[in-house]
Amino acid sequence: MSVTRLIAPITGQNTTITLPDAANWMQGRTLYGGASALLAYTQAIRAFSDLPPLRAAQIGFVAPVGERVELHAEIVRQGRNVTQLRSEIRCEGQLALTSFWLFGEGREPNAVHPAPRPEDFPPPPDESEAVMAGVGPSFIAKNFELRRAQDVSGPGLPVVRRWARLTDADGLDPISELVLMGDVLPPGAMRAMQRQGPISSINWSFNLLDTAPQTSGGWWLSENASQHADEGYSSERLRLWNSDGKQVLDGLQSVAVFG
Repeated sequence: MSVTRLIAPITGQNTTITLPDAANWMQGRTLYGGASALLAYTQAIRAFSDLPPLRAAQIGFVAPVGERVELHAEIVRQGRNVTQLRSEIRCEGQLALTSFWLFGEGREPNAVHPAPRPEDFPPPPDESEAVMAGVGPSFIAKNFELRRAQDVSGPGLPVVRRWARLTDADGLDPISELVLMGDVLPPGAMRAMQRQGPISSINWSFNLLDTAPQTSGGWWLSENASQHADEGYSSERLRLWNSDGKQVLDGLQSVAVFG
């Protein structure tokens, strides 16, 4: 299912719309978090033209996002180099998602320190086993292809790493693709859970390390790693690399771990 159909009704106007094919992006009773974030991002960039490249974002998942949504976007501050926007999603009159987007012009660098390529970078996806085919949330099977990118399976070190790509990314720009895919994996804390139970993303913040990301075959290496889990919550580090091992996104997320 093409995600461009999901975001097609978004005009940038502060209005209420009905999302086509929303059922194909649902995770339980709410829209998958990456898809919800993409709605808010699309509202922001369609409301205001000529924005600099996206550099960072903070997203709060407040309540379930359904098929009918009210979208709103406003400029918080616009300086010479940096523009900061707020966009929100409301459902049935209640706040469901709030987000803050930072766009910034590039400058002559005064500090250069590329993120290192992981020493344990996995084999390419065409040499890796497919995973989660017919297993897990239905939106995964309908919209994504995942392949193994680590030797471990089951309980163990709280890290989940997979090759991931959209089954249909036609018409989607690379930045929107990263926003959509940034939290596609379950949290690393899943490997440390003592018993099965539901999990839920509470927030997500990220920095973009490449404003014109490219990869081969649509494949991105995604990793969720729990930095600390206790008392029903996990602090997760979320990262994305392209097929060559260049890191393109660095993020943090708070996850509720139930059960």
